[in-house]
Amino acid sequence: MPTYRIAEAKAHFSEVLKLVANGETVAITRGKKREVVACIAPPEKLANRPKRKLGVIEHWGEITFADDWKMSDTELLGP
Repeated sequence: MPTYRIAEAKAHFSEVLKLVANGETVAITRGKKREVVACIAPPEKLANRPKRKLGVIEHWGEITFADDWKMSDTELLGP
């Protein structure tokens, strides 16, 4: 997987998008340790992801959400 620092990704954004358009996932890093903070992936790679399990609350019972539910996974599960 190609890796770019934030400044490099900004400076070469069209190159990053070409890689993504060709089916690659690109990692964006920050800091001296080059910690990965984001990945840019083609939509088809995201569409085929397995559904997330609810983790510790999975055994509490069945949970269903209304069709008009507006909260994202991040907002629901917290940081």
